[in-house]
Amino acid sequence: MRRRRFLLTASLGLNLAVVASKPAAGQSDKPKEKVLPVKGRVFEVAGCEAFLIEPARTTAPGKKPWVWYAPTLKPYPGPEEKLMIERFLEAGIAIAGIDVGESYGSPAGVALFEKFHDIMVTKFGFDPRPALLARSRGGLMLYNWASKHPDQVSCIAGIYPVCDPSSWPGIEKAAPAYGMSADQLRSDLSKYRPVDNLAPLARARVPILHIHGDADVVVPLSENSGKVASRYHALGGTMKLIVPPGQGHNMWKGFFECEELIDFVIANVTARPMKRS
Repeated sequence: MRRRRFLLTASLGLNLAVVASKPAAGQSDKPKEKVLPVKGRVFEVAGCEAFLIEPARTTAPGKKPWVWYAPTLKPYPGPEEKLMIERFLEAGIAIAGIDVGESYGSPAGVALFEKFHDIMVTKFGFDPRPALLARSRGGLMLYNWASKHPDQVSCIAGIYPVCDPSSWPGIEKAAPAYGMSADQLRSDLSKYRPVDNLAPLARARVPILHIHGDADVVVPLSENSGKVASRYHALGGTMKLIVPPGQGHNMWKGFFECEELIDFVIANVTARPMKRS
């Protein structure tokens, strides 16, 4: 049971408080730079740590293609995503992200995402329409940015993504990130809940693919990816939901080495932009 609890916590990337002794003489207490699973660069945007891993070359026409990954907390992306990142790089696609802390998709977090997107496009010359790759709590972050900027999204891929803050982390825990009381967030929840804000993405014809286990008790399938799928289809959107039987919110490598998800991202982010009505 203790091991299972640890895996669930690790899979969500929870910030655990570590009590450290004072550094010994000659040691630095400066925070260590982010360690990436594949060599890349770490830089700062609006006081937040960001990362960028670029391919040796790109074969896509026009602006440089990229995948926007979230959550970019200190341990993420992790070594379990190394194969997936390498596949993107082989296809000439960069991967990047920004650590906005535990924003839970709040307006403050979305504002930082907007600054990051602007830097990626104007400073580094990347395509304004990245593929979004949301792992777990990254679903709240990326979906809430995407619903405000649907024409700047080539596709959305999710690995057991959170799509409703009342499901995880819960209203009481999420409310402070929104600068609200729990009651205020409950009354305004439809403004900030991805499952309620899919219409702009459907109108922009953004394709979606999620992989989400049917035994997930941390981020339940029915309340998150299942609800996104049913509502997105009702709105006329295109979405595929892959449900591995018996899998929960864990480190099963099938989540991170899913060929269909990798191919979906590569196909959409390197394609020429569709004409959208």
